[in-house]
Amino acid sequence: MDPSYISEKPGKSPMGMDLVPVYADETESATGKTITIDPVTIQNMGIRTATLARGPLVKTIRTVGRVDYDEETLYFINTKFEGWIEKLHVDQTGVQVEKGEPLFEVYSPALYSAQEEFLAALRGVERLSESTIPEALEQSRRLVDAARTRLKYYDVSDDQVEQLARTREIQKTLTIHSPARGIVTEKMALEGMYLMPGMRLYAIADLSKVWVYVDIYEYQLPWVRVGQEARMTLPYVPNREFVGRVTYIYPYLEKQTRVIKVRLEFENPTLELKPAMYANVMLRADLDRSALLIPREAFIDSGTRKVAFLDLGEGKFQPRDIQVGVEAEDGMVEVSHGLDEGDRVVTSGQFLLDAESKLKEAIAKMLESQKSAPAGEHTGHEMSEQKKPMPTGHVH
Repeated sequence: MDPSYISEKPGKSPMGMDLVPVYADETESATGKTITIDPVTIQNMGIRTATLARGPLVKTIRTVGRVDYDEETLYFINTKFEGWIEKLHVDQTGVQVEKGEPLFEVYSPALYSAQEEFLAALRGVERLSESTIPEALEQSRRLVDAARTRLKYYDVSDDQVEQLARTREIQKTLTIHSPARGIVTEKMALEGMYLMPGMRLYAIADLSKVWVYVDIYEYQLPWVRVGQEARMTLPYVPNREFVGRVTYIYPYLEKQTRVIKVRLEFENPTLELKPAMYANVMLRADLDRSALLIPREAFIDSGTRKVAFLDLGEGKFQPRDIQVGVEAEDGMVEVSHGLDEGDRVVTSGQFLLDAESKLKEAIAKMLESQKSAPAGEHTGHEMSEQKKPMPTGHVH
């Protein structure tokens, strides 16, 4: 096969192969990068087309999430004084406690002394209530305020301080109450145990709201924002979808995995979501409500350029260099340059069209070289009757 052989007459090439006719309009279209194909060939090539239209451009990110506690509603119970646990009211983990529910009772010599000082200051104010020296009365009142503040620093509640002022009875033990409604997740407290200031005794978590952590790759970061809707499903609840939102995007990447941690927040009134569970998470980003979209299979990506074939009608096709943007999950890709709304593009068989386009371009170049060649010169395997350049002919 010798594609450089050209003849003005039909027949066979010197290698015995049939010559293919090339017409003037085909030569012109090849020079203009337009391909003309007869209907039978179009059908044999299986060429299908689609009309470009505008529509919503939606990017969906699917990832795996891990359920965790809401750190803002996670409470650690300790004391600011040393002492001994006299009695436990909550003696196991996993139980739910209400806000204000007693957890344990503690005896502390320091707390006992603070109560005595408070009562002594109250008695001093009472003795000086009818004093003619206002400075002495004011000093006594300041002592009462200081003693009251000291009790509050020991986490004695206002109700307990008022009860002490009303009954004037020093309590041997102080009852520590739960600061919030939640589940006891840790319990280190034991009856008779000696306490040190700051020692963790309980951990209580409010699970009515949970956090979910997901990992996002660098290239996905432009499609994630705070306040964005997040949808989550769990394997053990296959028919239930939980709806939450993005609350925080961490400002750094994990060095090992090169991912960015994103925190989501979900309501959990029925406590179905439990910390340490894994879940499937979907983040949906609405990028453009009216983007020009093209099917992914409608263009050829060579790595350096992207080419789509425009259907001009009557068997004519034209390759177009295009620029594309974001690819959506449904296989549609944003077109930023090269095509317009309403254009018909080839969605199947474009590789054959690409080969045909290159062949036509090669033929056009050979014909142009024949026109520009000086008389008497031969190109390739020209026959003697080809000494005059002809715009049309038969090629092998």
